[in-house]
Amino acid sequence: AFQDYYPDILNHCYGCGRMNDRGLKIKSYWDGDESICTFKPKPYHISVPGYVYGGLIASLIDCHCTGTASAAAYRAEGRDMDTEPPLRFLTASLHVDYLRPTPLDVPLEIQASVKEIKGRKVVIAAKLTAAGEICARGEVVAVQVPEHLIPK
Repeated sequence: AFQDYYPDILNHCYGCGRMNDRGLKIKSYWDGDESICTFKPKPYHISVPGYVYGGLIASLIDCHCTGTASAAAYRAEGRDMDTEPPLRFLTASLHVDYLRPTPLDVPLEIQASVKEIKGRKVVIAAKLTAAGEICARGEVVAVQVPEHLIPK
């Protein structure tokens, strides 16, 4: 998974950090030119009975897209994800369109594709599906973490 390559010092995110014991710990992978992530919501990820809280949907799209931005940046530079310096991305903009209620009792799949890589910015488009139905679409503008924010 992309997130497995994040250095420990940059791996505490609630959505995707393996160092966050209470986080979602999502995992994202390449599937050709797209990336994919699967997540099974827990009963407490509820909004109204039977459906997923919209904030979880936004978080899944957000973290999957920033992970995809990181992997895409490494790919664009022809580098392996475990090479230095680390390429980690933060969200500059997150837009989510909720198309239909998302059922709580099935795995969610998030697919993402790179729309643009320009300098320290990567734009990613995503869709979240449940039981084969598109429930949400999103777009993330991700920017590379500035060096002064990386703990030494």
